[in-house]
Amino acid sequence: MPDTTPNPELDRIHHIAISVNDIAESVDWYRKTFRCEIAYQDATWALLRFGNLGLALVLPNQHPPHIGFVTPTASSYGTLKRHRDGTESIYISDPTGNSVELLSPESTPENV
Repeated sequence: MPDTTPNPELDRIHHIAISVNDIAESVDWYRKTFRCEIAYQDATWALLRFGNLGLALVLPNQHPPHIGFVTPTASSYGTLKRHRDGTESIYISDPTGNSVELLSPESTPENV
């Protein structure tokens, strides 16, 4: 049987961000459809907490769709920006051009 104990040396996925047309309407839909909690919400974005990761709902003109990773090397990519929810991060692109957010572990709670 393979060992399923989490490896503390691995980076973790904090959230996946998808584009929506209306934050409040989308939060309502996800809350009615799935068992999740609101970690943060304002007029331009929301972060929903699920059992294994977060789902960020973003407006197309405010934030790019992206995947957010918590990694101790985040600051090696440049100056981290402090966000309204208290996290600090920087956006980079993968080789295909997908937006990737690198979050500082010091600013990110373990439970999303």
